[in-house]
Amino acid sequence: MILLRHGQSEFNLHFGATRRDPGIVDPRLTPLGHEQARAAAAQLADQGIERIVVSPYTRALQTAQPVAAALGVPVTIDPVVRERYAYACDIGSPRHALERDWPLHDFSAIAPVWWPDEEEPETSIVARAARFRSALAAQHDWAHTLVVTHWGFILSLTGQSVANGQWLRCDPAAAPPAQLVWHA
Repeated sequence: MILLRHGQSEFNLHFGATRRDPGIVDPRLTPLGHEQARAAAAQLADQGIERIVVSPYTRALQTAQPVAAALGVPVTIDPVVRERYAYACDIGSPRHALERDWPLHDFSAIAPVWWPDEEEPETSIVARAARFRSALAAQHDWAHTLVVTHWGFILSLTGQSVANGQWLRCDPAAAPPAQLVWHA
């Protein structure tokens, strides 16, 4: 599978400058974030992607949009690939708002409030990533799957810290990372 971290969000911009939570709920991409999403779409054009799995956060949906448009492949919304709930940016938009803002996507399989109501322990996202890894490894088409996700989820799957708009390949059948370093 290919893992793509969403482009720079309003939260990333402010948090990167201050290292403090700016209190932005479900942030959108910045102009740079949109540029990173378009660049990722161009880079991924010849990677054999046949489907896209995307987190329901707006920043991930916005990042997936140019890739899906360029490739014409189906998009599946899956809160399993969401970020670890730890900051204001990890409060999502309710399903009805996502359905209104993204009418071409199917949100019927997610709960009306699909993010946790309290900080998610590191062990929880690691376990969630392991379940996703196992489920995807059992599918025959995992090599042609793009997952548009977040820093913490990618870290949990690969042990690697990736920048906004960066992508990497991950074999879900490979051993999970032995140790994770939880700082951005």
